Amino acid sequence: MKMTVRTRFAPSPTGILHIGNTRTALFSWLWARRNKGEFILRIEDTDKKREVERGIQIIKKTLIDFGLNWDEGPFLQSERLDIYEKYAEKLVEQKDAYLCFCTAERLEKMRKDQQEAGNLPRYDRKCLGLSEEEVKEKLDKGEKSVIRLKMPENENLIWKDLVMGEVKFKSREVDDTVILKSDGYPTYHLAVVVD
Repeated sequence: MKMTVRTRFAPSPTGILHIGNTRTALFSWLWARRNKGEFILRIEDTDKKREVERGIQIIKKTLIDFGLNWDEGPFLQSERLDIYEKYAEKLVEQKDAYLCFCTAERLEKMRKDQQEAGNLPRYDRKCLGLSEEEVKEKLDKGEKSVIRLKMPENENLIWKDLVMGEVKFKSREVDDTVILKSDGYPTYHLAVVVD
């Protein structure tokens, strides 16, 4: 079975492409061309607060100006929201993620207090212990929520990286990061894995 090389460039339309983005696109394009493969353009347009007007057009024009023509795309992550939601809900069902109803104000104060106390700022898991009834009640009241990934407690996370070698983290030092925002858009942490 012959494998086809497929590379992808996945910029976010939150500003102009900087030199690092362009370098990544160039290396992905070169690798695809050298191996008679395909260069895919996927736009990570899930950060609506930071997205700039005409950001997608700027990305496309920059690639064209540099002669980095893509073979497929551009694919927009915003066109796949139902897929990301399905996987986020599956993680909740498996108890590997949970709904969080904390307000931005509460989270900001919590992190500020943690930093002032000299602690590592991370989510305090206030909503992790909510019962199914409490979650349903909050949802019925129309309270906004996000979905957070539930990190394992007191484990060493270890993997072999081709560049860095063995990488280790203590799970208690990793935040229960948001994977699906209250606006229904995924964060990078979910979208990149699902894609």
